[in-house]
Amino acid sequence: MKRILGLDLGTNSIGSALVEGIVTDNGKEELSNIRYCGSRIIPMDAAKLGDFERGNSVSQTADRTKYRSTRHLYERSKLRRERLHRVLDLMGFLPAHYSNSLTRYGKFRDDVECKLPWVKDDTGVYHFLFEESFQEMLADFSKHQPQLVCDDKKVPYDWTIYYLRKKALSEKITKEELAWVLLNFNQKRGYYQLREEESDVRSDNKSEEYHSMKVVKVEALDEKKGKAIKYNVEFENGMIWSRFSNVPLDWKGKIKDIIVTTTLDKDGNPKKNKEGEIIRSFRNPDENDWSLLKIKTEDEIEKSQETVGAYIYDTLLKNKHQKIRGKLVHTIERKFYKEELHKILESQKRFHEELNDRQLFLNCLEELYPNNEGHRNVRSGKGLAEFLVDDILFYQRPLKSKKSLISDCPYEFHTCIDKATGEKKRVGIKCISSSHPLFQEFRLWQFVSNLRIYQKEKRVNGKLEQDVDVTSEFIKSDEDKALLFEWLNDKRNINQKAFLKYKGFGLGKHAEEYRWNYVEDDTKKYPCNDTRALLLDYLAKANVPSSFLTKEKELALWHLLYSIEDKQELEKALGTFAQREGFDEDSFVDVFKKFPAFKKDYGAYSAKAISKLLSLMRCGKYWSEDGIDENTRLRIQHIIDGEYDDSIRNRVREKTMQLTDISCFKSLPLWLACYVVYDRHSEAKEVTKWNSPEDIDKYLHEFKQHSLRNPIVEQVLTETLRVVRDVWKQYGTIDEIHIELGREMNGTADKKKKWSEQSIKNENTNLRVKALLMDFMNPEFEVENVRPYSPSQLELLRIYEDGVFDSVGDDVPEDISGILKKFAQTDVNKKPSRTEVLRYKLWLDQKYVSPYTGEPIPLGKLFTSAYEIEHVIPQSLYFDDSFNNKVICEAEVNKRKSNQLGYEFIKNHHGEKIELSFGRTVTVLSVEGYEQLLKNCFSHNHAKRRNLLLEDVPEKFIQRQMNDTRYVSREIMCLLSNIVRDEDEQESKSKHVIPCNGGITDYLKKDWGLNDVWNSIILPRFERLNRLTGKEQFTSRNTNNKLIPDMPLDLQKGFKKKRIDHRHHAMDAIVIACANINIVNYLNNSSACHDAKTSRYDLRKLLCHKCKSDADGNSNWVIDKPWPTFTQDVQEAIQQIVVCFKQNLRVINRTSNYYQHYDSEGKKEYVPQTNGDSWAIRKPLHKKTLYGEVNLRKVKEVSLAEAIKSVQNVRNKDLKKRLSLMLHQGYDLKQMKRYFEDNKDVWQDINLSKIEIYYFTQNTNDRYFASRASVDTTFNRKKIEEKITDTGIQKIMIRHLESKEENPELAFSPDGIDEMNQNIISLNNGAFHHPIYKVRVYEKAEKFAVGKKGNKGSKFVEAAKGTNLFFAIYEEEKTDEATGEVKRVRSYATIPLNVAIDRQKQGLPSAPDKDGSPAKYVLSPNDLVYVPTQDELEKGIVMSNIDKSRIYRMVDSSGTTVNFVPETMASIIFNVAKDEAVFYCNGENFIQNEIGLGSLQSKNQKAVTGEMIKEICVPLKVDRLGNISID
Repeated sequence: MKRILGLDLGTNSIGSALVEGIVTDNGKEELSNIRYCGSRIIPMDAAKLGDFERGNSVSQTADRTKYRSTRHLYERSKLRRERLHRVLDLMGFLPAHYSNSLTRYGKFRDDVECKLPWVKDDTGVYHFLFEESFQEMLADFSKHQPQLVCDDKKVPYDWTIYYLRKKALSEKITKEELAWVLLNFNQKRGYYQLREEESDVRSDNKSEEYHSMKVVKVEALDEKKGKAIKYNVEFENGMIWSRFSNVPLDWKGKIKDIIVTTTLDKDGNPKKNKEGEIIRSFRNPDENDWSLLKIKTEDEIEKSQETVGAYIYDTLLKNKHQKIRGKLVHTIERKFYKEELHKILESQKRFHEELNDRQLFLNCLEELYPNNEGHRNVRSGKGLAEFLVDDILFYQRPLKSKKSLISDCPYEFHTCIDKATGEKKRVGIKCISSSHPLFQEFRLWQFVSNLRIYQKEKRVNGKLEQDVDVTSEFIKSDEDKALLFEWLNDKRNINQKAFLKYKGFGLGKHAEEYRWNYVEDDTKKYPCNDTRALLLDYLAKANVPSSFLTKEKELALWHLLYSIEDKQELEKALGTFAQREGFDEDSFVDVFKKFPAFKKDYGAYSAKAISKLLSLMRCGKYWSEDGIDENTRLRIQHIIDGEYDDSIRNRVREKTMQLTDISCFKSLPLWLACYVVYDRHSEAKEVTKWNSPEDIDKYLHEFKQHSLRNPIVEQVLTETLRVVRDVWKQYGTIDEIHIELGREMNGTADKKKKWSEQSIKNENTNLRVKALLMDFMNPEFEVENVRPYSPSQLELLRIYEDGVFDSVGDDVPEDISGILKKFAQTDVNKKPSRTEVLRYKLWLDQKYVSPYTGEPIPLGKLFTSAYEIEHVIPQSLYFDDSFNNKVICEAEVNKRKSNQLGYEFIKNHHGEKIELSFGRTVTVLSVEGYEQLLKNCFSHNHAKRRNLLLEDVPEKFIQRQMNDTRYVSREIMCLLSNIVRDEDEQESKSKHVIPCNGGITDYLKKDWGLNDVWNSIILPRFERLNRLTGKEQFTSRNTNNKLIPDMPLDLQKGFKKKRIDHRHHAMDAIVIACANINIVNYLNNSSACHDAKTSRYDLRKLLCHKCKSDADGNSNWVIDKPWPTFTQDVQEAIQQIVVCFKQNLRVINRTSNYYQHYDSEGKKEYVPQTNGDSWAIRKPLHKKTLYGEVNLRKVKEVSLAEAIKSVQNVRNKDLKKRLSLMLHQGYDLKQMKRYFEDNKDVWQDINLSKIEIYYFTQNTNDRYFASRASVDTTFNRKKIEEKITDTGIQKIMIRHLESKEENPELAFSPDGIDEMNQNIISLNNGAFHHPIYKVRVYEKAEKFAVGKKGNKGSKFVEAAKGTNLFFAIYEEEKTDEATGEVKRVRSYATIPLNVAIDRQKQGLPSAPDKDGSPAKYVLSPNDLVYVPTQDELEKGIVMSNIDKSRIYRMVDSSGTTVNFVPETMASIIFNVAKDEAVFYCNGENFIQNEIGLGSLQSKNQKAVTGEMIKEICVPLKVDRLGNISID
């Protein structure tokens, strides 16, 4: 028995199938049955999955890492504060109240966090501790800006800190004031920017600057864009910003913050337009422009020649309303703060002896480092001031080394002795940095070695050839190659256009007739020697000749620039280098300190390996026999002499047979150099054979997480191995593995992005084609006067030209949307088929003419049998079903062409007349006419033109398809080879692992009738939609009058029939398992090779049979089914599948924290922490937004009886006054009612049963929470009135909104917000109000406190999305009082994550007990449940007879609500907005989604058959293979 495992691997899915058969005596494989098939789904966030498939390289953990970094910064800030507290307390600088609030180790005591400048007296009133300094500051304000403090105008006490920072530079301040200043520096100490971070904001072709400039003129122009008017805004420096605005720009005389972007030329100078004006663009700043604001602020501080504190204080002195944090000083370099503190401490040394006390300094060292004598000795040589600055406030923790993440070289390693065991160990050598000069040279030699030059068209032996390789005509010798290398070696990068201008080629004006073998797009640049070119550029700026840059100097200078990350340290090192080399130190340092940091990228080999390989790759003057290392030279000698050497395999001798002398071992391609030096290239160093499933377990246990650098691929790989292990355990030995890996799994980010964009583009094109075709084909639309050859109608017909439908965005353009709506209600039978869409696209592509006759193809006959789709390279010779191998031509011409290639047909039949139907005759084009037609009609499609000029199938075509598997992850292929490898196999990929691609799978499904099987499997969902909508638009009939699923045209965007059901992965896996090596070879064209063991003709005879394709008697070759009942067996197997889902419910686990420790022998070791409980939370506990609970005053209506209980809250002032008086006079309720009844005329507006009173939300069960939100265009009147907590801000914003005719788009656009803040005093009835940019908005919700200690109890957060992981179902027995019948009644609750975590820490179940009873079931997302029938509820569930269609998957829960979907459903096929739904629904049958609900959602609480699932469901256990049992 032979067992073949088929695997279909995607980004979040694993389809698997085991097919069994026998191998006959003559070696023929005969498959017989499907033993197993299943789909395993790895749930993944749709956004992250989409990012991965589109090639977006953002890490899945980027957000989590950012938040963790913020927490670490906060914790380190607290740690510095605690260390500072200890030192200041020891020095006696802390005020008594502050010192008493601290523990021995500088931490604040529980529930205490006092402020140093504020002290509370005995009565509980706070007083400002530094009142004397505050009065000094007020006096300074009165002296310089008296208008700021006159008329009892207030100045904040907090400004005193800036006054003290300025004063401390020259005058004495008290010890307590100095302590306050030092603590203030701990809060804001500047940004430590590494060189690579600084270089990230730079750009070679543009310069961005942050400006604050005065507007001198605003001119409104006549030009408009919608409602926006164009303005010219002129600034004080002469710059003019032309921009559109929806609101009048009242900017004249005001200071505006703008970002100015200047375009630069290659020399870094500003570019100018034809009028000689500098090319600039302008925009408003946003939060991402902090780095530009940082540069601007630093420049202003340097120009002021003041310290930061003095700069802030002097600015406040000029403008009292200046906002400091986030506006005046946002983020600046740390050196500014450090320099200021040095100056302050040096000044205060004169006034405070403590700062000069040597013994006190040593005591401080002893306090912080009692067990670190080495550090105490190092620091003791400096003073207390330096200690405060460098060791406490501005201490910067060294970055942790990431060297372990660098891959080891596949060739080189070190050998060492393990001191503990005495064993020899191999230690890998790390790969080289990609900026290293050695790697740069290596990469360039590889580029030159692989380079090919093609002449686009050339006559060879009288025949016009495409893409003729003419490399040898331009690079004739090794000297020519060396000269080309030398030219490229001084360049950073190059594209095709620049390359073909190389003077050594002498192409001149003829360069356009040639191309290279790399990407031809001029925007794509290939790296040359980036490092050397950059160094030469900066050396030139420093006036250093290029001759200085020898190999040794280049390496030394690179190492200096690469290894030093601190900017100050770099300047010192550059100065030393300049002195040593005799350069002008100031000039050299000034230039090279701006040198961009090299990226931390790495090559594939170590420096040692590259040195050895380069000695064989160089040529010309760069090659030297002495450069070859001794071991390689010995290997070469053995290869040349034919001497036996067991380290040289026969494969290497075969590949080097033509190399007869050591002088031949130069200019070698990389692969051959690897064979010569290391005896291998892509082969694995060691091969492994797994003999049992336990070997897979062992590998998984030892697998190093993150070793693949791609968590999505890593997750699929490990889960695949688990699935294969389980198949092996359950069904026995696996003999062969066939695998298809989705292309999104093995492409680079750039390739995935390109594939995604092309996919969307093709989908958009097809939609538009269908829409137009319906216009042409449906007579009810009465399309007339279609002239396909008319230039005036060219744009109508050429639907996929630029600007029409090339958009790769998600939104359908409005014009197409209109067309789609128009055709939404047409007869489904009149929709164009896929073949008709293809015909139309081909017709457009070939400019409406037949390629072999040159005759126009009338649009009216395009879709008739008079014309056929024809394969340029016949499928009998070469399998290529792509668009570029198809044309449309006359049916009779197609038959005449038969199995000939296009050019071959023209040469054999040129001038021949062919009779068409209705007596028409056409003439086959001459060779010259054919070549000219291809130039005219296919100039835009180079690939198709090349196919049309072929006389034979080139070997390179076949090799390209044979090598498609190179993109399949080698890691997965090698690992699976360990399972099926023969004992004597040494290759990393076993011959029993057969890669397959999606094209082969699709072809086989079509030939084996599986597309019909799939249609029948998913058809019930579409039939149900028809019943729900009351229309027949979700099904149609095919050419065989068989009912099939269908979608209305305007819902087809993004819809893929295959992707709506998870079971398609299993179906693909079955096909992959049945695709044996002969089928793969036949379909990937390896059998078309001249040296193929089995010819394509023989394979076709072996694998295929002829089948009629149409009523005219035409036939196609169809691949035989694996066994006669294969199609029926597949349908039965797929219908029995239970899809299984990978769970991720781990919310906490214990962690082992390690710290460095020195043992008794002085050895450094990592020791696990044993004190305390270390728990790692594996899920986000809450969203990042912090809320504060608010007590809102609201209004409600109550009766008179309720109103008099709290008269002070009555809203109507007159009524409140009257009720208070009546209560004071002793009126009871009846007397009050009688009074109001007798005085109806006075109190006619009062309804005693609906009296409005104020109440506070804190006194109710409702809780309201507020957070700060930026003002934007979402703030309409309703949101302002119902969401903003501050009623004063409400009034200002409403008045501004009213001035803009209630249009928030105008009122709260960036310009509208500026206008509101400019007029804020008038909007606030003449009273001052700070500018409004953010407001507090509240919402009614259930949130939980961040913690219990300190102020954490007053900070609230909302549970993060997707963290409702546990839904408890409780069940209790209740007796019906009427009948006495005992019933089991269920109740439900969603368990909050924080509750589940607390219980799991205690070792308890996630769901708490209810009324003393535990939960009967606890469901989590992706759990499967069975919905029993009424009969099963009464008699019990029999697992063998379970109805798979009644299995549902839990999606999510909230409160007592839980949602499900059928377990096979991968995506919903119908889910539209209410206004769109009316197009698809008939009368009362109104639904918005496939579930049958009148709302936008893709889940439901009920089963398809109507039962409330949670009331009767039974959880199921499902293993990886889909085997189920009752939980």
